[in-house]
Amino acid sequence: MAPAASAASAATPQSPDQESPDREAAATEDAAPEGDAADSPAPERSARTAGEDLRERSKALLGSLSARSRGEGWERPEGELAKYRSRWRAAVRFVLQRGFFGAVVASNLTTSREVHRRVRTVRGPFVLVANHSSHIDAPMLARCLPWAQARFLSTGVAADYFFTVWYRRLFVRLLFNAFPIDRGGSRRHSGTSRKLLRSGVPILVFPEGTRQLDGVLADFKPGGAALAISVGVPVIPAAIIGAHEAMPKGRSWPKPGRPPVRVVFGEPMISEVGETAVEFSTRIHARVKDLYDEHRDVILGDAARGEEGSA
Repeated sequence: MAPAASAASAATPQSPDQESPDREAAATEDAAPEGDAADSPAPERSARTAGEDLRERSKALLGSLSARSRGEGWERPEGELAKYRSRWRAAVRFVLQRGFFGAVVASNLTTSREVHRRVRTVRGPFVLVANHSSHIDAPMLARCLPWAQARFLSTGVAADYFFTVWYRRLFVRLLFNAFPIDRGGSRRHSGTSRKLLRSGVPILVFPEGTRQLDGVLADFKPGGAALAISVGVPVIPAAIIGAHEAMPKGRSWPKPGRPPVRVVFGEPMISEVGETAVEFSTRIHARVKDLYDEHRDVILGDAARGEEGSA
């Protein structure tokens, strides 16, 4: 079904419940001994205060993932973008993802999910990052993510295939709230993912770039991390265990016997002050790998241990 997207820029609204870092900094300065202020050069004090402000703002963001302002403080989508926050389309997606697709999944797979408690408190846009090894990855993620967070979740799909024929376009838009991504050097839809995030629409990203043939987690491209940093939104890491074994690349239907597949959503992450996209992407990769490794033996059982023994 579909890989996902890249690119970005904007800022994250701060929770009204959080105390202003400027007031905290001012209070700290008022409490400091006069001698300290006299001994420190003004530029040095200014740089130190700015660094403290950034750290406090970072902590405030992590502490306000559930703040009401995060769900409302974004641009109102207009024109073509308004479709991605359409309530009637979301209602149709609910029926397709959790009704029709749910019945198909239940008859062909043995599924389970685990959701970190903080995922359910996230309000507003975010970047959902996951490993990618099967066509069932995107629909499984959309189906297993709590509906409050999944309602407007958007997935990037190849524009030159899915958006050139009306029935394919309608299908991916209704089922995945899909947006077009360019392949082959075209930049016609460049910046769409950033615009969606700024309009309050969360997006799904597969940073490996393509489905893996062996099911082994590959390196992450930093695009998703860069997008989260520049727009100022959290990342929800997710691991899909068993999808490769159930329906590897090359198959159009799951293997018989209702093989097990589990989706695990980890604690939301934000970039640290001064952290580069590559560094943040490396941390996200490590978190997804930890989630995968933690559940691999439980889901795949003897088959997983057998693969390790033959490696």
